[in-house]
Amino acid sequence: MTTEDKKDLQDSELVIEDTSNPDNEYNQETLNYKQAGVDVEAGYELVQQIKPYVKKTLRPEILSGLGSFSALSRIPSHIKNPILVTCTDGVGTKIEIARELNFFETIGIDLVAMSVNDLIVCGAEPLVFLDYYVTDKLKVDLATEVIKGIAKGCELSNCSLVGGETAEHPGSFPEDSFDLAGFCLGVVDEDELIGVEGPKNNDVLIGIASSGFHSNGFSLIRKVIKDYNLKLEMNVEGSSLGEILLEPTRIYVPEILSLKKSVKINAISHITGGGFIENIPRMLNETQKAVIKHDFNDWPSGKYFSWLSEIANITKDDLLQTFNCGVGLVLAVNQEDEENILGALNQSLFAKSIGTVEEKSKSDRNIEFI
Repeated sequence: MTTEDKKDLQDSELVIEDTSNPDNEYNQETLNYKQAGVDVEAGYELVQQIKPYVKKTLRPEILSGLGSFSALSRIPSHIKNPILVTCTDGVGTKIEIARELNFFETIGIDLVAMSVNDLIVCGAEPLVFLDYYVTDKLKVDLATEVIKGIAKGCELSNCSLVGGETAEHPGSFPEDSFDLAGFCLGVVDEDELIGVEGPKNNDVLIGIASSGFHSNGFSLIRKVIKDYNLKLEMNVEGSSLGEILLEPTRIYVPEILSLKKSVKINAISHITGGGFIENIPRMLNETQKAVIKHDFNDWPSGKYFSWLSEIANITKDDLLQTFNCGVGLVLAVNQEDEENILGALNQSLFAKSIGTVEEKSKSDRNIEFI
């Protein structure tokens, strides 16, 4: 390399200048979390607003208060050989119906119901509940309405709302949108577990009525509303479509906990996403099938599913694989207990026999409708 080449190379080298700014020329204003889209003061205000509602839910076993880093609970004293049971769920796009109607009082009940109804399938009583509320920008009054509903659901199921997480995710959600998730811990005495051995052949299947659509299938419902230009204010079987859709999910906990004290329940199925076709086989053994008779007219909310089928040309098979179709819970019980169980359930709910458990051949499906 010649002397001239070396000089050219030196002239072309990157010069790194000192760009430090001792006079703070570019930082005339301070930056804080609120400017980034997260308002911690709103979070503190929300906690204060919901405390009275949370307090009403607390069982005597709870040892901690709202705002602790974690929640503490004793096992109920009447449970001698405790088995802990956990589940988690959400409410899907039912939230979008609530948002369109600007009505948020019951969506929290749905959130609790989806978890506690799963717990009751194995005979567990709900003990503690935690919620996760996430939004783009926290609106305290709206969040308070939602959490009031969560507290109401906990009251209905004798479950303690012990805490949760309220998160602001600026830029991650459309304006005024939010999502929910719930987590529930329950407990059951090992000797009182339901469904360990499953149902027996010739067991009677008893259906318990749902309150409506509960919290499943709303993506299909919303597509029907959009495609057929339906209005949430329209009249359907004597009620507005919006009211029907936002009817909260029925909670079955008190009745099942009471029933299992006096009679043996061999298995339970919670009819959620996947409807009859996916959920009833979950409680059967591999060698069994459910033989079921289903008619929409047999159930108080059946007319709404029938209406949906007619207006959107949805087949009954698709309905039975998507929705509860009027039946929220199915019990498998001994034949000799059928009348006593129906008598007990019909004091506060609507229940009727819908079929039997039978032996399945290799060519049979898990569920057969007659």
